[in-house]
Amino acid sequence: KIRKALRPLFNLDGREVIITASVGITVYPDDAPDADTDTLIKYADTAMYVAKAAGRDTYRFYTAQMNVSALEKLDLENALRKALDQDEFVLHYQPKIRIDSGVWTGVEALIRWNRPGHGLVAPGVFIPVLEETGLITPIGMWVIDAACRQISAWGLARIGSLQVAVNVSGKQFLQEGFVAAVAATIRRHNIDAELLEIEITESSLMSNTEETHAILRELNALGVSISIDDFGTGYSSLAYLRRFPIDKLKIDMAFIRDITTNADDAAITVAIISMAHILKLTVIAEGVESEEQLEFLRRHGCDEFQGYYLSRPLPVVDLEKLHRKTSAASSPHAKV
Repeated sequence: KIRKALRPLFNLDGREVIITASVGITVYPDDAPDADTDTLIKYADTAMYVAKAAGRDTYRFYTAQMNVSALEKLDLENALRKALDQDEFVLHYQPKIRIDSGVWTGVEALIRWNRPGHGLVAPGVFIPVLEETGLITPIGMWVIDAACRQISAWGLARIGSLQVAVNVSGKQFLQEGFVAAVAATIRRHNIDAELLEIEITESSLMSNTEETHAILRELNALGVSISIDDFGTGYSSLAYLRRFPIDKLKIDMAFIRDITTNADDAAITVAIISMAHILKLTVIAEGVESEEQLEFLRRHGCDEFQGYYLSRPLPVVDLEKLHRKTSAASSPHAKV
């Protein structure tokens, strides 16, 4: 009845306004042993946020599991706030390989959380929480700093100059002072800017085109390489791709997964490769897991690949071992 009552348009100073309601409901005595108003309202508030998460303009009844989930999320947030200061984050690296020669072109840095008492926590568990709480910005800068430190260390070691790609969230990318912070990090570690690659998703690219374009131009002026991650899942137009100073496109793994069995995915992949080459962009295929997928990509002129076919993301020591093992042969067929 409440939602129905709110559906008609409201007229505010000559403007028509639509109002929807997300409703959380708790019931006495089922949800609380006594008619404690504070407890009932707290539980109803918890149910309301579940209704919001379900898409808004709906309602949810409180369940005990909601409280457990809320406490678990709060515990996760508190642990994440301490994790950076307590040096609990590490980077793993996944190699990127030229398909025609097997030569390493670089690696992608991927954050891992070594949470005490839990081991390595999957990024899918904590990255959304970082985004939601705003912690993605300081931790994102930590990733860039750690990647630049590793670039410097490799430059002085046997592995030599190796480009490192870092994923940057849209929120961090548009943060005031982002380019200045990147530039300062590059100077601090005394590395060539071209050895740092910034990856942004296609959706981030299109969220604020004018500001994004300005930031990309500044990064490009620094010498930093730019790639578009998860390409094919968003709504980029050719006009924007031609306008932005982009170096690489990464075809989303959702298309690569079935390129040998799904005609639509195969056609989309071939179209992206062709379009990118017309725009003079390097094309990287993500999520390659089989010889058949790699052969398809080779046949259609894809430039680079990364995926479990060669290696999952590895700690530094294991990555260096793989580099020594595969670089001598310069073959993309060595597997771990």
